Amino acid sequence: MKIKLTAGDRVFYTFSYFILFFVVFITIYPFYFVAISSISSHMAVAAGRTWWIPREITFDAYHRIFNDPRIWQGYFNTVWYVIVGTSVNLILTSTMAYALSRKHFAPRNIIMMVVVFTMFFSGGLIPYFLLIRDLGLLDTRWVIVFNGAVNVMNLIIMRTFFQELPQELFDSAKIDGCNDALIFIKIVLPLSGAVIAVISLYYAVAHWNSFFPALIFLNSEDLMPLQILLRRILIMLDTQGSTFVDMLDSVQHTIRYALIIVASLPIICLYPFLQRFFVKGVMIGAVKG
Repeated sequence: MKIKLTAGDRVFYTFSYFILFFVVFITIYPFYFVAISSISSHMAVAAGRTWWIPREITFDAYHRIFNDPRIWQGYFNTVWYVIVGTSVNLILTSTMAYALSRKHFAPRNIIMMVVVFTMFFSGGLIPYFLLIRDLGLLDTRWVIVFNGAVNVMNLIIMRTFFQELPQELFDSAKIDGCNDALIFIKIVLPLSGAVIAVISLYYAVAHWNSFFPALIFLNSEDLMPLQILLRRILIMLDTQGSTFVDMLDSVQHTIRYALIIVASLPIICLYPFLQRFFVKGVMIGAVKG
């Protein structure tokens, strides 16, 4: 049955659509501007003629970027950190969340209180640096992987999901002789595709965008992720005599915009493949049945 809209309804919907369009525009336009500026000539960008469409299209900025071997090394490091780091994050978060979701695990409430406590209080950067040094992780790939290996908020989300699984599934598995490890592998994980996809996206994006741990704990150039290189080019202009200095003299603006696209596009392309899980995953725990 078609619902007849009143004049007030039409005004409300019109106003709502306008607000939504405005929000979408101010969200997408900056990335669109960066994209079209990265393929425009540096003269057009410097003159401010690339607000809506690219001018004097050229891919010279991308050609210069990908001719620098540091970009490829940074890409390799970042992809390695994303794949290995996200895998470690998921293994530790999921197993810990499952243990804390089981009622027969007696110290679960005490452990959860200690974990949540770390969300609000920490020892500070200097004690943390000394801890990393004493563990022998300083200036190694593993310091990026194990730094923040379990995010408390992600742990809470996954624990809530496991708690909402029907208890009958666990009881029937116990009757069939399964222990907790088999229940987790054969029952819990196959039913947790949505939450695993969402948590994977959270961790992957965090690893891809992360630069502060590498800035603090890494010294070797061959271990630096792409975001450190991007930071140097965009903020510090890499004044250590690298090949980028000459580039920035002539095509400074387009190099900057192209670097942003190069660093952002891969993780943006990942989102559509996980989008169908995203809405379901973020609603976990929102409604109690």
